[in-house]
This record gives sequence, structure tokens and C-alpha cells, in this order.
Amino acid sequence: MSLVKYQILQRVAEAQSFTKAARLLGLTQSAVSHAVSNMEKEFGFPLIHRSRTSVTLTADGHTMLVAMRKVLQAEEQLQQEASRINGLTKGTVRVGLISSISTKWMPTIIRLMEQEYPGIRIELREGDYYQIEQWLIAGEIDCGFLNRPSSKQFQYIPLIKDPMLCIISSDSPLYNMSQINLKDIEGEDFIMPSYKGTNDVLTIFEKYGIKPNIRFELFDDKGIITMVEHSLGITIMPKLVLGILPDNVKAVSFEQETFRIIGLSTSYNVSPAAGKFIEILQDWLRQNEENFYVM
Repeated sequence: MSLVKYQILQRVAEAQSFTKAARLLGLTQSAVSHAVSNMEKEFGFPLIHRSRTSVTLTADGHTMLVAMRKVLQAEEQLQQEASRINGLTKGTVRVGLISSISTKWMPTIIRLMEQEYPGIRIELREGDYYQIEQWLIAGEIDCGFLNRPSSKQFQYIPLIKDPMLCIISSDSPLYNMSQINLKDIEGEDFIMPSYKGTNDVLTIFEKYGIKPNIRFELFDDKGIITMVEHSLGITIMPKLVLGILPDNVKAVSFEQETFRIIGLSTSYNVSPAAGKFIEILQDWLRQNEENFYVM
């Protein structure tokens, strides 16, 4: 079966629309629909649910798409190896990243990649730790930034220790402290950063037996900072997330050791293009280790 058909099903699943998938692939809507129908006939079972508003994968369709992505990745790696043998570096690297990496690291890393390896295309997909882990498992990305090893089927490359800091406003009794003891958190209203996956703040609280008075749980970093700015509570955030804070807000370190690990999860058999991405990333971190706790 042609690999083009696998690519078609992948696009249909992502776009949840024959029309949108056709536009992305440069094909007609009827060609896309016909290709999916042919696959269903060849496999002997439905791959998608069709409705008036969208198309979604069946359970069997999802299972088959995971296998198809592995075939497509193998084909991509094969082409990259051929390019490497010919003295060229080409290919695509699909990267899953959290927001702090996308704003603080990736513009520089992409620029370095374009300078060193102009034949490598970088695709970015932003989410939380849970989403990135699921994308890795489904084969939707080649590598992803996580705060812990995601699965034994992937290698995990620790990159940096990112300090976790207490974010407080000038109205807080903790504001004038040079360092804060985690136990002091329990006497303050707390705004909990909320996202799927291993929560770095909860991990710290569990490690030191802290029971915070959680007033709000928010996902958006800017929203959390705004709450602190208006003296509605304090919070804990990674140093890498922080930009310019409001005039009445500051970040204070803890007496205890508090940090998150940022690392990169990849398959054990990375493509040549992904290998170059990892190489550029690690070299850049080493050259800027005065700004990070490089591991």
C-alpha cells in the first residue's frame, strides 16, 4: 500500500475534515475521501466515523494510525540516512514543547539549526507534559521536552535544573524575606499552577509535607501573575517561565532545594535530523551554562 495513503489518513485525523486535509495535501476532497474508503476496504473495517460536521478516528483507526506513523517515520529516517551518506543533512524534526521552552529557547535553537543545517525543517507543537507524552507514544512527534522520563520505550536526556521560586506581592508578609521556608507557604492563600502531567509544584509539596491553602487553580502563567499582582495569593513558578514581573511583585528563592528537571524524551533510535537537533541544543546549553544549571 502506498505511503501516500498513510499520510492522507494522518492528515484527515489531524484536521478532522476531508476538505481541510485535502487543502493541506494539495489534493481534491474526493481523492482524499476515496483513498480512505479504499483503505477501509483493504483492511476490512472502518477507520473513521463520518458526521455532517467532522470526521474522527474509530478505535481501530487510531490503532492503525499509530502503526502507520511508525512506517512513515521509518521512511523518513531512511531518506535522512541516504542524505547523510551523500554528504547532505535533510529531514524533518517534530518537537513537542512547553510554553517556557517555546518562548525562551526555541527561537535561538531554530536560528542555529537554520545556519548549520538549512536542509532540516523544524515542526513545533506546544502543550503540557501530559499532551507531549501522549504525542510521543502516538508517534506524532520525534522528541519532546518533559520534566521526567515518560516511558521505558523512550530515552530521557536531562538538560537543566530549573529553580522553582516563590512569587509574591508587596502586600505579603513574606515580601521582605531574602529566602522563604516552604512551611511559610501554609499561612498564605496559594494560587496553584494547574496542568496535566506531573505537577512540579505538587511534587515539591509532597516531598516536604507542605499543605497549602489553595485559593485558585489556574493554567495560564500570565493569569497567575496577575492574581499575585492584585494580592489574591502567592504562587510557585519555575525561573524559566518568568519574564518581567509587575513593580509590586518579585520572585524569592526557598531555603529548601526546589527545582524542576527539564529534559528531552526521544526514541532510542533517533533519526539523523533529530540527532543534529539534540546536538545543537546541548551545545547551546553548554555555551550558556552560566544562565542555567546544566546537567
